[in-house]
Amino acid sequence: MSDRAPEEHKPGIDLAVPAALFDDPALERGWRARIRSARMTLPASALDDPSRSVYASNGSGTYEVYVWDRSRAEHRQVTDRPKGTVEAAISADGEHVWWFADTDGDEFGHWMRESFSAGEGAAEPALAGIPDGYPSGICVGLTTAVVGIINDDDGFGIWAGKPGEDARRIYAHEDGMLDCLSRDETLVAFRHAEHGDSRNPGIRVLSPDGTSVAEQRDEGKPLNPLGWAPTAGDQRLLVQHERNGRPELLLWDVGTGTQTPLEIELPGELSGSWYPDGRALLIVQNHAGRGQLHRYELASGDLEKLPTTPGCISAAQARPDGSVEYGWSSAAHPSAIRRCDGQDDERLLDAGDAVGPSSVPVEDVWIDGPGGRIHTFISRPENLADGPQPTVFYLHGGPHMADEDRYDAMRAAWIDAGFVVVNLNYRGSSGYGQAWRDAIIGRPGLTELEDLAAVQDWCDAQGISDRPRSLVVGFSWGGYLSLLAVGTQPERWAAGIAGVPIADYVTAYEDEAPPFKAMDRALFGGSPEDLPQRYADSSPITYSQQVEAPVLVLAGANDPRCPIRQIDNYLRVLEARGQRPHVCRDDAGHGPTVNETVEKFTAAGIAFAQSHVLSGG
Repeated sequence: MSDRAPEEHKPGIDLAVPAALFDDPALERGWRARIRSARMTLPASALDDPSRSVYASNGSGTYEVYVWDRSRAEHRQVTDRPKGTVEAAISADGEHVWWFADTDGDEFGHWMRESFSAGEGAAEPALAGIPDGYPSGICVGLTTAVVGIINDDDGFGIWAGKPGEDARRIYAHEDGMLDCLSRDETLVAFRHAEHGDSRNPGIRVLSPDGTSVAEQRDEGKPLNPLGWAPTAGDQRLLVQHERNGRPELLLWDVGTGTQTPLEIELPGELSGSWYPDGRALLIVQNHAGRGQLHRYELASGDLEKLPTTPGCISAAQARPDGSVEYGWSSAAHPSAIRRCDGQDDERLLDAGDAVGPSSVPVEDVWIDGPGGRIHTFISRPENLADGPQPTVFYLHGGPHMADEDRYDAMRAAWIDAGFVVVNLNYRGSSGYGQAWRDAIIGRPGLTELEDLAAVQDWCDAQGISDRPRSLVVGFSWGGYLSLLAVGTQPERWAAGIAGVPIADYVTAYEDEAPPFKAMDRALFGGSPEDLPQRYADSSPITYSQQVEAPVLVLAGANDPRCPIRQIDNYLRVLEARGQRPHVCRDDAGHGPTVNETVEKFTAAGIAFAQSHVLSGG
């Protein structure tokens, strides 16, 4: 007889993931090719050697760190770890690559450093004397490195030092984010929430020895340091502010204390960075789910629209020759790194032979809701029959993110499966001003579902969606909203699919990483201990008795943001009342970095819908 303790029962019915979703070989190849297609982050270049860049890509099947030696036209994979590596930086001289080593995708770990060139020494811990934690910003200069780390014991800390030597902590508080180091490495800018509002941080500037230099805060509005002027001794800091109800830009001269708001007459929300000569800014405009780039001359105030390809811009940076590189995609076309100057726009880097197939474009509609007009994207399968169709209401994460006109392999797979896909930027989404984004404070979850109901009613009235074949689907915050929807709106949904969700809010708060506790306190107005009823009202587990539709949960065992224990609590409650919730587990973290996991979750969701919605199983 074995002394081995029996394994604890894991609640939920394990969903068998099918070997194939479609009988049509072309459809089967297509959806898998989109997920497996190589994607990359915008390459970040060394300040003193712009020919050397670092980026992350899933070209190997898992997101890993790569370097690009532009002078030799060579790319090299730096990391190779089972659950991938995403966080990376490059030193100012281009000699070293820094990357963050977590465990099994749990986001908890420490920074490593190795040579930019292959075969010149193994990776080593980058800075000694720093406890493990969650990454919260990094700046690597010529002689000084500054790192932000958050852990359960110390909260947020900033550590500064020289590589290979012991670092010293120069700041500590419960919550914060390190942002940028000045070109001469004498000033450090970071966001903090010492006033207790992590959603509306202030800015503090320190010297690397921890001496406080300057402070700026807007009551009830966030400030975000975007970068120091790129020349040594220049103490101008580019800052994103919301004094007029939307993200805009100002220059803060820390030396003189002068603040100069930039009057840029563009709709939407604005971000930016410096051109290398410090005379102009690269403006990134986000308006109605699409991006546009502009060059702004600081001396004259002239604004030049750059010739970019229509779609979504994930990131952008100016090069020493005045050109601009940017990450781009659209709903219909796979992502790429593009390059533009004053006349031309061209593809710079993409996945080559691994580029995924195209998909269908999105259709923009604006739908009246209880809090205002809701920007909604509708994607329809080609050769669609007349009349209402099976429809996926696909909810984005965040909550302060947004659906955009970008390439989404999961959305495309649902379209291939014959579903109309509806993406809505409910209240709480970014991109539509501060009032829209902040409308969920004090009542998160329930507010967004009012907008979801308005959009579903409109789609029904227009003959787009078919209520008996309508699903609510989402990941992260979208997964949370999906579970909340099947409990509070049971008459609306034929099924609910929730990826890495919050399911039991109080338990999630107990187990989640410190930055997410702070975000929850800001969203709700306090902790679960302070506001137990408010948390109960917004928690899916509260409404488990009302769930009628089939439920599938896609869960990551190493998720620090939506931990597994609270998901299991929810599944057990459904089981106890006779429900048969399905579950598909993986040993991933919150945002899967492995193509195989994304493929598994996609196949599981669509197979579940085919069985429980299309066939009525």
